[in-house]
Amino acid sequence: MILRIEVLTEKKLVGRRITMSLAHDRTRELWQSFMPIRKQITNSLTTDLFSLQVYDESADASRITLETTFVKWAAVEVADFNAVPEAMETYTLSGGLYAVFLHKGAASTGAETFRSIFGTWLPASDYVLDHRAHFELLGKKYKNDDPASEEEIWVPIKFKADCQPRA
Repeated sequence: MILRIEVLTEKKLVGRRITMSLAHDRTRELWQSFMPIRKQITNSLTTDLFSLQVYDESADASRITLETTFVKWAAVEVADFNAVPEAMETYTLSGGLYAVFLHKGAASTGAETFRSIFGTWLPASDYVLDHRAHFELLGKKYKNDDPASEEEIWVPIKFKADCQPRA
């Protein structure tokens, strides 16, 4: 399930965002508003798409519920913020340590992968969640609801030892 632990460098993203919760999922609405205009972004670095979840910094990861709101982004990585299309916004994705997982299968089956990450892998690991954006990287093998689809799930982490009070 886990592919690797990786240190991500800061990235500049351009896209669209919407506030939602898992109970009031507006992901389809977001992507339907982004995809028809994404070609207006003239300085993208790759064809990969970023699907980000940004939780309020005060959100306690152990208390996230279906009703917890977050900001969801549909975006692409760009070289700079010099040519941002009018209908889009910028986001700077902070660098740091991430656990990277592979989800194989339709997007609609992703809940099982997320349960495994947060319910099994994370509690048994040497890491805890860090307060940075979570994201899915949708590359060439991503095919939305196709059973042969693949996407990477990037979870921001830090060592458990970093959470201990220092003497």
